Amino acid sequence: MSGREGGKKKPLKAPKKQTKDMDEDEVAFKQKQKEDQKALEAMKAKAAGKGPLSGGGIKKSGKK
Repeated sequence: MSGREGGKKKPLKAPKKQTKDMDEDEVAFKQKQKEDQKALEAMKAKAAGKGPLSGGGIKKSGKK
């Protein structure tokens, strides 16, 4: 065993990704997804500020 072969081997370099051209439909779809995600996050934040949704139900008293 020679000294050069020991130790951790370097990983091979991955080939560079080619930038693919997106047509107008893909751009519009990506934009719509971003807007939907923002709307979902806003609704989550709004819902988190309120109390429990099922608060008014049958309440049990301590008396028997």
